[in-house]
Amino acid sequence: MSDLLLHEDRLDCTPVARSVRLARTRTARLVAEWRHPELAGDAALVVSELMTNALLHGSIRGRLIRVRLTATAATLRVEVSDPRGERVPCPREVTGDDQFGRGLLLVGALAERWGVGPREGVGKTVWAEWGLAVVPWGAVPAVGSGSGGSGGRGGR
Repeated sequence: MSDLLLHEDRLDCTPVARSVRLARTRTARLVAEWRHPELAGDAALVVSELMTNALLHGSIRGRLIRVRLTATAATLRVEVSDPRGERVPCPREVTGDDQFGRGLLLVGALAERWGVGPREGVGKTVWAEWGLAVVPWGAVPAVGSGSGGSGGRGGR
């Protein structure tokens, strides 16, 4: 059963800059501990980008941002939820001179799939997923053999 939840972590963060680093570091550590070190860097970078977007565009004073990580036998999923459901993210065209606006392009390049949906209660959840290779018990996948740069697109 690939739908069976093998691992789950939730982290509620205050909407401050240091929460981005905390979520990124925690994601890298947990994904590696969950026996997917080849995805730890990509997942951490995606969480960092989604947390930054939530902080800049989705936060409300006094409301938390939630980071949720899950793994089944088939899928690693990261989610970042914020209270601003009316501000739905979408990739935008950027030029070489633009200082901002590349975060979702990066998420799309690193994750196999990503999208956005309503948050339970109020707000929105932006998520990204990677398919997981079946690793025999006791084997550890080689770092760097992951799927980063697979060209995933939002909303698939």
